[in-house]
Amino acid sequence: MRKNEDNTLLFESMPVGRAVRTMAIPTVVSQLIVLIYNMADTFFIGRTNNPLMVAGVSLILPIFNITTSISGLAGVGGGALISRLLGQKRSEEARRVYSFAVYLGVLAAGLLSLGVLACMRPLMALLGAGADTYGYASAYCFFVIVCGGIPTVLSNTLAHLLRSVGESKKAGFGITMGGIVNILLDPLFMFVLLPPGMEAVGAGAATCLSNCIACGYFILTLRRMEDGAVLRLLPPGKLPEKKSVLGLFGVGVPSSLATLLFDLDYMVVDRLMSGYSDLALAAVGIVLKVERLPLNVGIGICQGMMPIIAYNYSAGNMPRMRAVKRYSLVLGLVCAAVSVALYEIFAGPIIGIFIRDGETVALGTAFLRIRVLATPLMFLSFFHVYLFNGFGEGRYALLLGVARWAVFNIPMLFLLDRLVGMYGVVWAQSAADVLTVTLSLAVYHRFARRHFREDGAAGPG
Repeated sequence: MRKNEDNTLLFESMPVGRAVRTMAIPTVVSQLIVLIYNMADTFFIGRTNNPLMVAGVSLILPIFNITTSISGLAGVGGGALISRLLGQKRSEEARRVYSFAVYLGVLAAGLLSLGVLACMRPLMALLGAGADTYGYASAYCFFVIVCGGIPTVLSNTLAHLLRSVGESKKAGFGITMGGIVNILLDPLFMFVLLPPGMEAVGAGAATCLSNCIACGYFILTLRRMEDGAVLRLLPPGKLPEKKSVLGLFGVGVPSSLATLLFDLDYMVVDRLMSGYSDLALAAVGIVLKVERLPLNVGIGICQGMMPIIAYNYSAGNMPRMRAVKRYSLVLGLVCAAVSVALYEIFAGPIIGIFIRDGETVALGTAFLRIRVLATPLMFLSFFHVYLFNGFGEGRYALLLGVARWAVFNIPMLFLLDRLVGMYGVVWAQSAADVLTVTLSLAVYHRFARRHFREDGAAGPG
């Protein structure tokens, strides 16, 4: 098998558009499959026409997204650093960083699973589960998080690390395979193997098993790599340099924290909506999953872009870095604009796919047409965070992540809920992201003036 070091062509000399597409397309496809299999649970549960079950399962989305934050800590932090180390031709240190990232991801996922198991009841209450939704929420959470937390985190972490060395196709295939298996297993577990009323258990078990299968694929793929490959697991005692550990956490912590705050935002949305009605909660639960489709496309583009940005920034190739940035930005904005148009036109039929209850469909249609307007702004927000992650500038990524959620989004939810009511909660995303994008552009342009000279080379600092 070709060594990871041989992917320098992609990083250094492949035409920019082709390089970005080579990295981004498998990532986007895998992001969409992940979204589809997350929505598959809601889709199949919606076939029961039980809004309470839909609401209960939807409540677990913030906890499930915590697994994404852990893989962001280990995978995004480790992956961005590995790409920069390869740009500096430091392959041995990159191997140590890879091993450290894998062990970190497994340990954190294990702690999450144990914590959720120990605090199941108060956690479900915190998320907004009532007497009618607790049983569905806790059963789904047990299989997806308690049993499936480690394979879920490890799969996503290894996917990030594979992309860091240019192996985006392998990363995308593993995530895509797991998603397809989940989609196939959902109806089998929910409607064939288990009796009526146990659909939430069936959906959770199918998700857990599919993530275990995907994790197995990644482990076998990495074991088949040559002995000289960068992504080769070393014994736990072979730690990277202190500077590398700090570099991993410097990017990984902001990435993880941004995801946690994203989850907190969803929890606040669910909590506020639960105060209006269970139907509103079910409707917004569907919308929060459906709106992830264009968002995941944008995240896939950013994840594909970041290793190329990191490599060339570290290698001092500023013209190529800027060209990658421009191409990725235009590509993401075009995809966001197309998504807005399609969702505005087909919002009703899209919500109707997941549930047939007329009132829930009507609420979901109105919610989706409002929330989707924020899509281009959300892409611009994530785009700048991933840029700074690629630069290894975790402090700027942390600033933008914390500002977006803790300073703008979450306070805006409470403010508009109080001033406008239920629909204020839905409009809060667009209102807050106008402020977020303004801040992101200002911070990036200030950074660029200080670090990039007009001749295209890296400036001091």
